[in-house]
Amino acid sequence: MKLHFLAAGAVLGFALAGSASAAVTVLGDTSAEDCSRAAFHEQGNEDAVQACTRALDGGVLGRRDVAGTYVNRGVLYLVRGEFAAARADFDHAIRTDPGLGEGWVNRGAVNILDRRYQDGINDISKGLTLGTEEPAKAYYNRAVAYEGLDDEKSAYLDYEQATVLEPNWQLPKQELARFTVSHKSDTTTP
Repeated sequence: MKLHFLAAGAVLGFALAGSASAAVTVLGDTSAEDCSRAAFHEQGNEDAVQACTRALDGGVLGRRDVAGTYVNRGVLYLVRGEFAAARADFDHAIRTDPGLGEGWVNRGAVNILDRRYQDGINDISKGLTLGTEEPAKAYYNRAVAYEGLDDEKSAYLDYEQATVLEPNWQLPKQELARFTVSHKSDTTTP
């Protein structure tokens, strides 16, 4: 018996999970802390972006915090709809610290927005392997990418995993409600 997954009316004018899912906590430098707080609260105003830039230009952050600040500024650019600038910051974060999962997860979100679904899946999968602060949102975004590739089974499983990780989060539950899961017999006629 096989399970068959069918998504009713796939919504690929989609909403990705909040990009702040992959913001990075950075402490120690006032501008970097301000940048981090703004990213977690998705405050994409110019003052927040400038705080990130000041932190990066200050030269007092360690490698991980530099990468985290690039991630955070990239999150702010995502909030502002400035996808090319966001991608550039996520790329810079990955070059600076390739072990920081949030850089990969966020670059995956930009790939999905660019309808580069397989690249998005690859990046988010790498970020999940490395670890991220809010994996439920990464699973949700990867599910959106799977739907973009018409892989309903993988999308369903990732929406389900997002729900397992964050049981009170309604967005993946709403997506799961669009699916019909049926059992198909594996019979063949001679």
